[in-house]
Amino acid sequence: MKMDKAELAAFLDREFPQMAPLRMRIEHWDGMTLRMAMPIGEAQLRPGGTVSGPTMMTLADCAAYLLLLGLIGPVALAVTTNLNINFMRKPGPGDLLAEASMLKLGKSLAIIEIGLFSAGVDEPVAHSVLTYAIPPAR
Repeated sequence: MKMDKAELAAFLDREFPQMAPLRMRIEHWDGMTLRMAMPIGEAQLRPGGTVSGPTMMTLADCAAYLLLLGLIGPVALAVTTNLNINFMRKPGPGDLLAEASMLKLGKSLAIIEIGLFSAGVDEPVAHSVLTYAIPPAR
């Protein structure tokens, strides 16, 4: 059971209210790729003025999770089993964007690729690959 953009946003709001202060939003979902944006403020910066690694990992993980749920439906107990990230360049000011695409969707595992970008910049600031475990259907 696939989920549309509105259903994904409602699921995130309902199941993860602790994420609301991050103000992440789904910008695009076409059934194959998902793009999320996250406003960056003082709380997401580390010394030197760059976006913190945990902030970038949070956005990558959230985008991967929502892409997966968009394809398989509201399986809240799908969990991250691996997150690999390469930081490539310092993000600029403004929104941080995550572009997610599915590399492999199996019965019990999904592998998702994420490109992280600064808004308005074509070159990625980070690249991530995540693996999700999908619980067996009950």
